Amino acid sequence: MKFIGDGVSTLFKDRILLITGGTGSFGNAVLNRFLNTDIKEIRIFSRDEKKQDDMRKKYDNSKLKFYIGDVRDYGSISIAMKSVDCVFHAAALKQVPSCEFFPLEAVKTNILGTDNVLEASINNGVKKTVVLSTDKAVYPINAMGISKAMMEKVIVAKSRTISEEGTIFCATRYGNVMASRGSVIPLFIQQIKEGRPITVTDPNMTRFLMSLDEAVDLVVYAFLYGRQGDIFVQKSSAATVYNLAIALKELFNADNEIKIIGTRHGEKLYETLVNKEELVKSEDCGSYYRIPADNRDLNYEKYFAEGNVALMTQEMDYNSHNVTRLSVEEIKAYITKESYVKRELEAWRSMGNDHGN
Repeated sequence: MKFIGDGVSTLFKDRILLITGGTGSFGNAVLNRFLNTDIKEIRIFSRDEKKQDDMRKKYDNSKLKFYIGDVRDYGSISIAMKSVDCVFHAAALKQVPSCEFFPLEAVKTNILGTDNVLEASINNGVKKTVVLSTDKAVYPINAMGISKAMMEKVIVAKSRTISEEGTIFCATRYGNVMASRGSVIPLFIQQIKEGRPITVTDPNMTRFLMSLDEAVDLVVYAFLYGRQGDIFVQKSSAATVYNLAIALKELFNADNEIKIIGTRHGEKLYETLVNKEELVKSEDCGSYYRIPADNRDLNYEKYFAEGNVALMTQEMDYNSHNVTRLSVEEIKAYITKESYVKRELEAWRSMGNDHGN
């Protein structure tokens, strides 16, 4: 589902959008979608001046403005947010290993940095701020997931203090976004091109699959329909990591060995997008789930005298083991829609690696 083309882009007409962490995969996908519409201005906020300069040269568009800063520094994000209408907050520490070794850095960026973004949104009169979360925030077992889970709690808690007439805070929760920084598809493609074994942790491990276009669609949907404290989740298909490796081998007509290396520290067999407690109260929006905010007050009596009978019969959550699982052929059809995979395949074949494909 794409919103540009069915009139929804007019909602961004003459508006100023700020993207934190905007030099990443998600920021580029948003620019490709919105830069040539009637949007007034898109501001890219990040720490990396080299990536900003590359992006400036790549797009060469007067609507695009760049701000050097860090979400850890309230002053820098507040300056960038002057006159902004809406914010897509994508800045985060996303790598599981780095967050495991430096958990306080994950706290500073993912939790405290997000609070700075929310406070700056309120103080600058931003209409709506959409924050990007992850499936690793559900039943978290690593520092990255824990920091993202706390980030979601901060958003919901902050949303309780603001009326619907004030800045609206909502979040989106993703599975694995294909070809994004740190995801497994670029790793597998690199291993194929270098003739090395494709390293699979556990052949039965499953992950949700989501394209960058779908990631943008989900954020736009949250922008359109999100109410205070909402979390939105896309209903996604899943695949085993082993079948994903097989699919890439077949696409690249490669004969690399697939090497099973075992589950890594902080890694799950499957990921959950909606836990069963959330599923009971969630709203089915067709392609998405809307998880409304928990708006109970600090009345401890409710925790002893009131419960949720529905939870007694809710047996399952929404995870990558119990949703539709794509076959190898379906994976191939799905991932070749992603522009990154297309470019890599074209480059591979242009170097004489077609071998009859």
